[in-house]
Amino acid sequence: MQLIRFGAKGREKPGILAADGSRRDCSAEFRDWDSIFFAAGGLRHLQEALRQTPQKQRPEVPSKERWGAPVARAGKVVCIGLNYIDHAQEANLPVPAEPVLFLKAPNTMAGPYDDIWIPRGSCKTDWELELGIVIGATARYLESGEAAMGCIAGYCISNDVSERAFQMERGGQWTKGKSSDTFNPLGPWLATPDEIADAKQLRMSLRVNGVAKQNGSTSNMIFDVGELVRYVSQFMTLEPGDLISTGTPAGVGFGMKPPQYLKVGDLLEAEIEGLGSQRQRCVAAP
Repeated sequence: MQLIRFGAKGREKPGILAADGSRRDCSAEFRDWDSIFFAAGGLRHLQEALRQTPQKQRPEVPSKERWGAPVARAGKVVCIGLNYIDHAQEANLPVPAEPVLFLKAPNTMAGPYDDIWIPRGSCKTDWELELGIVIGATARYLESGEAAMGCIAGYCISNDVSERAFQMERGGQWTKGKSSDTFNPLGPWLATPDEIADAKQLRMSLRVNGVAKQNGSTSNMIFDVGELVRYVSQFMTLEPGDLISTGTPAGVGFGMKPPQYLKVGDLLEAEIEGLGSQRQRCVAAP
């Protein structure tokens, strides 16, 4: 299944992406794709609902309706740093022996086609295309990557937008450079695990103003998705609806010579195999 949300920001409704590419409304049966839905085994209930009322018999979402993030605001967003060998190399940092964890504010989550707000005072806003994992069941002290895979509700595109001066030049931890409004476009859809043949073999790419910047594959991850979920569960309880952004391949702006950063008017386009594509325009933060 491919889960989507639609409607005005803060008033999104749940839906699915049908096989013909149309968006179909599920709000008559489900309140939202949120922590309550996932905790209650909502994906099973959704499968049953789709058997009883097939996709094409559901109301079609008008094309003018905004695409929201495919899941409701997460309880927490856990990010993984330096999880691609080529990205560690471009940052001139050693390959980590363990996953590097940091948190990103959940209110950064935005729709896949929403504008990215360049923060006030920013001069180094950067892109980071990542595979996102949405947690589907409570995960605490998982014993294996196999057990961890059973706790995954699905996958989506996640852009861990970052302000590098805030992140690395203003003291403190990385959080302040990661948590500005709109700094985590998600979607367009959440693909359940049965939709993705192998999360370790997904092509990923990102362009700025039509110029390729990132071309990578999840096959270059240092720690794969199962190991990441298992590892994080040793330090904090992962709850249904939480999001893990799994790291970015080489090609981010600060790793270029000379560095390149986003500015007002720039256009980002990103895609991951099997997960669709995003498109955002950069605007000045209001």
